[in-house]
Amino acid sequence: MSLKNRANAQAYVRYPVANIVFYNGVTVFHYLLGAIGIILGYRFSPAAWAFGALYLAFALLQMYLVMPLTVCPHCIYFRTADSLCPSGLNVIAQKIAQPGHPHDFGQRAKGWFCHNNLYIAALIIPIIAMLPALILNFSYLLLILLLAVVGLLLLRFLVIFTKTACVHCLAKNECPNAQSMGLSQT
Repeated sequence: MSLKNRANAQAYVRYPVANIVFYNGVTVFHYLLGAIGIILGYRFSPAAWAFGALYLAFALLQMYLVMPLTVCPHCIYFRTADSLCPSGLNVIAQKIAQPGHPHDFGQRAKGWFCHNNLYIAALIIPIIAMLPALILNFSYLLLILLLAVVGLLLLRFLVIFTKTACVHCLAKNECPNAQSMGLSQT
């Protein structure tokens, strides 16, 4: 699908449940494999389990608590009746957050500790952590975990965002993520 066709793709008010399950399954699997990779990569250190657990807690909290509290309230899906966004987090956000302002949705990409940066950090921390671990404590299992996490990252950016999630999002014309991938009409 060309970029022009992606920008004009049908928008979903309710994403198919299979898409939401796939999106969240890939997300949680990425975080779990990342945590396991950190633990195995630094198993020579007594702090390996703590680092792996801290990473997993950070990754899950930034996705499933911080995002519904700080990003989702500003999104069109928060205010659209009977809607399901690409991640399904609008349903959680409606239960735990107050409505925000739609014009603030783009703020998700502004500042050092904005949600976009936290989200990217959660995706790349295990890759950055496993690289030196491979040098210090090489194992084929760790190499496989690293390659799997890199593969999941590529799957997210090359397939999930561009073909199943962002391309059909009602907010893609306001979203800095969709705009940076050429999926918006702006």
